[in-house]
Amino acid sequence: MPKKTPETLRSYRWYGTDHLRSFAHRQRSMQIGFRRKDFVGRPVIGLINTWSEMSTCHYHLRERAEEIRRGIWRAGGFPVELPAMSLGEVMVKPTTMFYRNFLAMETEELIRSHPIDGVVLMGGCDKTTPALLMGAFSMGLPCIFFPAGPMLNGVWRDQRIGVGTDTKRFWDDLRAGRIGKEEWGEIEEAMTRSNGTCNTMGTASTMTSIVDAMGLSLTGSSSIPAVDSAHPRMATDVGERIVEMVWEDLKPADIVTAHTIRNGLVTWMALGGSTNAAVHLIGMAKRLGAALTLDDMAKVARQVPVIADLMPSGRYLMEDFHYAGGLKALLWRIREHLTLDAQTVEGRSLGEAIKGSEVYNDEVIRPLDRPLNDRPAIAVLRGNLAPGGAVVKPSAASPQLLEHTGPAVVFEGYEDMTARIDDESLDVDENTVFVLRMGGPVGAGLPEWGDMQIPKKLLRKGIRDVVRVSDARMSGTRDGTCVLHVSPEAAVGGPLALIQDGDPIRLSASEGRLELLVEDAELERRRAAWKPPAPAYERGYGVMFAEHVLQANEGGDFDYLARPGKIKDPSIY
Repeated sequence: MPKKTPETLRSYRWYGTDHLRSFAHRQRSMQIGFRRKDFVGRPVIGLINTWSEMSTCHYHLRERAEEIRRGIWRAGGFPVELPAMSLGEVMVKPTTMFYRNFLAMETEELIRSHPIDGVVLMGGCDKTTPALLMGAFSMGLPCIFFPAGPMLNGVWRDQRIGVGTDTKRFWDDLRAGRIGKEEWGEIEEAMTRSNGTCNTMGTASTMTSIVDAMGLSLTGSSSIPAVDSAHPRMATDVGERIVEMVWEDLKPADIVTAHTIRNGLVTWMALGGSTNAAVHLIGMAKRLGAALTLDDMAKVARQVPVIADLMPSGRYLMEDFHYAGGLKALLWRIREHLTLDAQTVEGRSLGEAIKGSEVYNDEVIRPLDRPLNDRPAIAVLRGNLAPGGAVVKPSAASPQLLEHTGPAVVFEGYEDMTARIDDESLDVDENTVFVLRMGGPVGAGLPEWGDMQIPKKLLRKGIRDVVRVSDARMSGTRDGTCVLHVSPEAAVGGPLALIQDGDPIRLSASEGRLELLVEDAELERRRAAWKPPAPAYERGYGVMFAEHVLQANEGGDFDYLARPGKIKDPSIY
């Protein structure tokens, strides 16, 4: 039974009354060729579109907007497209994480300031998914997330190659002299064969899959490849469904509960997904006033094995995952770990949406009793080097390095690392713990510096992994024994700022510990001598970011946004 009537639609305040301003609003919509009956008394659906020619993963979203419109018109709604910051992961500098909160604010205010009754959130590339949902959560109107979809498999000389994962592998081969520039050029042309997000289980597919499992997308839509004909058909279904959701008044707060958040965590762990989800999910939860911590994530990771054999933890790619049954099949396989009566945007439970879904390839989506390996998708570390916590991805790390003690070599940011990493005189070997600081939220906007390069002289010896520790993030497409998000960060005086070359550092993933093995008195002496770095920005958005951003373990949102609370709709005058 519909809860809304035409007169109680939010957009009716703009379009439906006899006031002078309503005259002007109707007049301007008629100015571009629409009839009064097209928009008065109909659900006005905003398409928040992160399309951009600089966001190559989203290049097809202009077409998909038209296909979503088709569904909205068919269901009796009125579609309006609202462009938003695109945040193409590769092109945007210094890092898209610097602008995630910007897009979240833009999304919230685009919805609030216009006569919108419901929204379709069009994104997929890494930060767009959490940003769009954070803004929509704060606004609180009916919404559906529309995933851009992964690109097709990369193929080079009959090898399956994955974006990011194999990029780093072949880069190391090039630096070690194992391939030449001709092969490197061929790989550049072969790796990204279509529109869509990274074809590995990187941050993009991690986040869209989590959101899907949380009931915020049409169930299973996250694993449909961007250029598959099922993708535009799904777009039309999304358009139809969001109109129904407006009449039903089905809002994010009706869907997202502690159970649905846990469903998202379970899915993340089974997929062996990106460590970046640790930052984004806490930020998303705070917008709804939900309690979520790193410890909650670690607990689920210990309970749910990695069963998706996907890069970077495994061998296969997202196109293979789709053919193996996709997300619905994986969810049905892990159903014993899920809350199946959780609500979804489809108006039915998650259990109803996935019931009977089949796995067609047990190598890509493994049985629960035959997981990818015996290591979890994430482990949380604490100790005197990370009082607020840090994360590592054991499923994609070298097992022998997860219990390791070695001397530190310290880099003061990314430029220092790239300038010195291949210096033959750098005193490092396979036991060295490589430390990069000034990569946290305040220091640099939390960029993906954490999977720092391995020195050429070690690559030539066949060493492909070392322990790396930083306050930065790592691309979800990458593997390696990388300790990330060390909190608090060096730029605000966290213990990472006190490390000196040669200091012994102990990592124990099994114990959840990250320790700087230096006497407390010496650390206090160093802390007394420490001076904060000069601000990275003197004006503009960067100043606001540095003054208000929370640490990685707190979700990285702005302090004044990281809480629930409704703002009144604007006055109409």
